[in-house]
Amino acid sequence: MPLTRSDAWAIARNDAHAQAAMVRDGDVAGDTLVEAAILRIEELDPKLNAVSYRAFDHARKALDAVDMSAPMAGVPILLKASLAYPGFPQTSCSRAKKDAVGTSAYPFTRRLDMAGLVSVGMSAMPEFGLLCSGEALLTGPTLNPWDITRTAGGSSTGAAVAVAAGMVPFAHASDAAGSIRLPASNCGVVGFKASRGWNLRARAHHLIDDLLCNDTLMARSVRDAAWALRMERRAGIEITEHPDRPLRIAVDLDGLGGTADDEVADIIRQTASLCVDIGHQVEAVTMPIDRSALRNAIFTLWPYLGGDLVDQFSALHPETPIGDLLEPWTIGLAEAREHITPEQLERCYTAIVEGQQAVAAFHQDWDVVLSPVTRSAPLPVGAMAPTRAFADLWQTLFDYVDYTPLHNLVGTPSVSLPLGMTQEGVPIGSLFSGAHGSDDLLLMLAAQLEAAAPWADRWPAMVPMPVEAV
Repeated sequence: MPLTRSDAWAIARNDAHAQAAMVRDGDVAGDTLVEAAILRIEELDPKLNAVSYRAFDHARKALDAVDMSAPMAGVPILLKASLAYPGFPQTSCSRAKKDAVGTSAYPFTRRLDMAGLVSVGMSAMPEFGLLCSGEALLTGPTLNPWDITRTAGGSSTGAAVAVAAGMVPFAHASDAAGSIRLPASNCGVVGFKASRGWNLRARAHHLIDDLLCNDTLMARSVRDAAWALRMERRAGIEITEHPDRPLRIAVDLDGLGGTADDEVADIIRQTASLCVDIGHQVEAVTMPIDRSALRNAIFTLWPYLGGDLVDQFSALHPETPIGDLLEPWTIGLAEAREHITPEQLERCYTAIVEGQQAVAAFHQDWDVVLSPVTRSAPLPVGAMAPTRAFADLWQTLFDYVDYTPLHNLVGTPSVSLPLGMTQEGVPIGSLFSGAHGSDDLLLMLAAQLEAAAPWADRWPAMVPMPVEAV
């Protein structure tokens, strides 16, 4: 029988593990999951603009090469527009790369293929991932499925939207200052940034990216997120044992430059109470770190990313005005780089090392830190548009992105879990972070919280309700 719309949306209500089991158990044909994802993308993406490239023909052909004994055989996935994948566009949602096509297959993407995952397209993002809202001039705004007037976060914007709206159960995401956890919080999915050095290489070597950036798959369930993280771990990193005792959880509402608003703070306190209810020891504690120095460190590094791009594309296209290739925000970052002194760069490196030492010392006494992901609920679309005046956009961005850069700077793991909602019905994530190498401990806690306060049946209103479950 042909796949119906209702069938496609009934399949979407299952996480990736359950979808893979449908194929493995013979409940659906090997191509059904991909065809269902295509139907869902065709229906919802025109309203959300989460998919920057549709690879439906590729996906159908790729199914022929899938090892049906692989753990996720036939499960559809989206790749972020910045990821190198042979034959797919690699635009990073920038006009400067609108015709670029990926030629490399790094270990990360090879592992995805080995797991049986099938890429049905690429997700939208801000230009080169330099903002926290997917509003690239090349592709247009990506909208939050819970409230299309609000940003979905970024830079893994389309990835979070597609998973939250049920288009795919998995979407690749990367995080250099919060780009997994921020959109996960805004869209109500699970977003995990692993410990520095724990996942396979996903891109070419780059001095700042190699320090800050981490890749994984966004998911709706903790078991899916945990599987993806462990599947993409470097060789020799084993699953660690959990402590046979209540965890010691410190609640810190302060970011690097400010604190959360009342609504977000209340949600974090509710999460803290949930942690107590499931048996953990929770206390309000302020981490003894030099927040100003660490905030200045990200202020120092971020302009270098924009500056590298202006240097690269100015050299490649000397006859083309740079404003025709790159967005005003990217160009503004390059201009800001011109004012950074060697002394500032030295202080940046020092702050990172001292921050690592301070965080490691703190985690001798505290297993986990609970904090907000952002200072406020998702901002309106346009608040972080790349065409805003640079100084105003700088202030808006770094006020909003005030918690997550810490873990990229010092290399520690953290996860945003969809445990809260605003009064208007928009998700607010809770951020759990640990010492370097405590990834499995955080996954254990995440699974406990998911069991205590399930979110599997929480969907945006725009997602169709199937007539009957598959």
